[in-house]
Amino acid sequence: MKSKLSTSHDEWMTQQLRVKPDFAREYLNVALEEDDSEVLLIALRRLAIASGGMTKIAKSVGIERESLYRALSKKGNPRLSTLTAVMKAVGLKITVESVR
Repeated sequence: MKSKLSTSHDEWMTQQLRVKPDFAREYLNVALEEDDSEVLLIALRRLAIASGGMTKIAKSVGIERESLYRALSKKGNPRLSTLTAVMKAVGLKITVESVR
């Protein structure tokens, strides 16, 4: 059996998000700073996958798995209540601070 010599970016990112809460928090903050909803949704989807998978997060949020996939897709348009529920399910919350 061949040993795997490298890890894909997605595998590495999932592992970092899973085991390093500060990394996950900073990753999401950077995604929010991009001012691009697509970047934020991709980041939230990666974080949901790293936090136990889409099925687990969908159950904790109280929506169907397929609906969560659609909401967190590149072209998703989730409600604020869905975003805050997903954030809570992965152990984070949205905060507001002054830009000045």
